[in-house]
Amino acid sequence: MTAHGFGFSISRYTPQQGVWGRLTARDSILRRLDWPMLLAALMLSGLGSLLVWSATRNRTELNNGDPYDFLVRHTLNVGIGFALMVGTVWLGHRTLRGAVPILYGLSVVLVALVLTPLGTTVNGAHAWLDIGGFSLQPSEFTKVTIILGMAMLLAARVDAGDRVHPDHRTVVQALALATVPMAVIMLMPDLGSVMVMAVIVLGVLLASGASNRWVFGLMGTGAAGAVLVWQLGVLDEYQINRFAAFANPELDPAGVGYNTNQARIAIGSGGLYGTGLFKGTQTTGQFVPEQQTDFIFTVAGEELGFLGAGLIILLLGVVLWRACRIARDTTELYGTIVAAGIIAWFAFQSFENIGMTLGIMPVAGLPLPFVSYGGTSMFAVWIAVGLLQSIKVQRPLSA
Repeated sequence: MTAHGFGFSISRYTPQQGVWGRLTARDSILRRLDWPMLLAALMLSGLGSLLVWSATRNRTELNNGDPYDFLVRHTLNVGIGFALMVGTVWLGHRTLRGAVPILYGLSVVLVALVLTPLGTTVNGAHAWLDIGGFSLQPSEFTKVTIILGMAMLLAARVDAGDRVHPDHRTVVQALALATVPMAVIMLMPDLGSVMVMAVIVLGVLLASGASNRWVFGLMGTGAAGAVLVWQLGVLDEYQINRFAAFANPELDPAGVGYNTNQARIAIGSGGLYGTGLFKGTQTTGQFVPEQQTDFIFTVAGEELGFLGAGLIILLLGVVLWRACRIARDTTELYGTIVAAGIIAWFAFQSFENIGMTLGIMPVAGLPLPFVSYGGTSMFAVWIAVGLLQSIKVQRPLSA
């Protein structure tokens, strides 16, 4: 008898082993998890809880007079995300591979619903669904389904042994699969999510072994598309102003450049060791807008200093390092592509979020993975960790 989806036999377990013996056996799930990645992700979420608490405990207009409100909600989001990770590992990425068409279709429907009266606007982006008093950002889940959908198409014939690399027709199908939700999300407009998805697509294609002509062609098309979007006026005024402020930080320091200027002041005031948790003047003075979400890194820079902010970057690096190890060691192209898509997602989104607080990247409204407040984004990144862990767990012991 073989455990469904995990690639190891449970027949070797005997009653004499007991529960602990089964959990610690060489081929048990617990022994085969990537613990450095898991612990790094948990530490990031733990630090995020403290930083979100610091950023919101004095914000009575947000926390309804309860200084613990965001701490409780953020911790609950982490707990739900962790449970989703466990469920993803238990199901396995191979089992989910068969459900990709359903998951992809559901994500596209949810994204499309944002453009209906069910959609709501937050910080200028009409990218949210308001369902029964709960806010949901479908584009976060779409990142996962684009990775799974493209991997399923690009790896199908290769894993079956019919081909060495995906053919041009398969690549076109995979690109079409990614383009549909990206086009809808662009109409919201949610430029930050589209940027992340574009990087995911490039990462997936590179990992699949597709011809380099596709990669370079997409990069050229993306550059031309960006110019076209700018010329056609698809972007909202606030998005154009963000790019203008990035190009010239002194353009309007009290207006469009206010966020980035205050963010740099907060990070610069932290020094090496920081001012101490709950003691940052920029944070307690509420000078940095959206500090619990997009600008959470400024709390770390001010209150935990260079060392605390560096620890967050180090932990993100551990997650990416272990993900790269998983992508390298897996014996199936499908797993390699899924891991590569998640690596591209986490790496770019982390760089963009931290970069915009330092003024080296434009403000794009992207959360810092595992750290920023936000239920949907937290659920999505933990599901991604579950996929990575599943790829590691299901790898043959001899690999």
